[in-house]
Amino acid sequence: MIEVKQISKKFDDIQALNQVSVTIQEGSVFGLVGTNGAGKSTLMRIISGVLKADGGAVEIDGNPVFENLKAKELIFYISDECYFFPSATPRDMAQYYRSVYPQFDMERFAKLMKQFGLDEKRKIKTFSKGMKKQLSILLGICANTKYLFCDETFDGLDPVMRQAVKSLFAQEMTQRGMTPVIASHNLRELEDICEYVGLLHRGGILLAKDLEEMKFHIHKIQCVFRNEGDEEKAFSEMEILQKEKRGSLYTITARGTRESILEQVQSADPLFAEVLPLSLEEIFISETEVAGYDVKKLIF
Repeated sequence: MIEVKQISKKFDDIQALNQVSVTIQEGSVFGLVGTNGAGKSTLMRIISGVLKADGGAVEIDGNPVFENLKAKELIFYISDECYFFPSATPRDMAQYYRSVYPQFDMERFAKLMKQFGLDEKRKIKTFSKGMKKQLSILLGICANTKYLFCDETFDGLDPVMRQAVKSLFAQEMTQRGMTPVIASHNLRELEDICEYVGLLHRGGILLAKDLEEMKFHIHKIQCVFRNEGDEEKAFSEMEILQKEKRGSLYTITARGTRESILEQVQSADPLFAEVLPLSLEEIFISETEVAGYDVKKLIF
């Protein structure tokens, strides 16, 4: 488990992080979402022990991470800007990481390089951005660490490669319990892989929740009523997060189970009512608007 407790970090007069606290459970995929400049990379570097926080603490499996080899052996950090030694080949980088991570699997690395169509003897400086991203991911996977930190990892990958990487993550989680922590500015990118999602804005965590729980307790319904005033009966006992009316069609987003919300609407005997699926984007819009933020201006 990773525990981030009241972390703050300032660069000159810029407050990058302000009293950030979040818990990341092992064995699940945690997505950290936020705009460029929200503090995602700073938080990832502090969690991985690259940067020292001005205040607060980070513990990985009960151990403080900064300048602690025991904690750092558990993590592999993939930066948003891939860095490799000058004139190095993928095999050179694999050999380097083998000296750092005792569990690094050279045989599996060679196998995965072939599967991904990458030449382990070619100079990395001749690789495209997407190829460098793939290489970083394969190095991280083969290090066999418990936690894999990915900062904008899918940026630069084509859709087919993104799916291949997600499948690889799922395989590692099943076989050895790897815990990926993925930072991204794109909610849609994380929707089909993350189990827990945290929203970072202006250096603070707006919310961090179980994605399935969020989906279970927030729903969107479209409905048309027979008589004017029936909507008051239907909506009176609901916790409505959003409500929109176009002509006679009402579209509401409300907190509660699907069954309870639909039952309340049906009590007004509507002409039409249906539950619509909610995307992760819509869930965050609803949650953050309740908290007083316009997430559409924060992320999209």
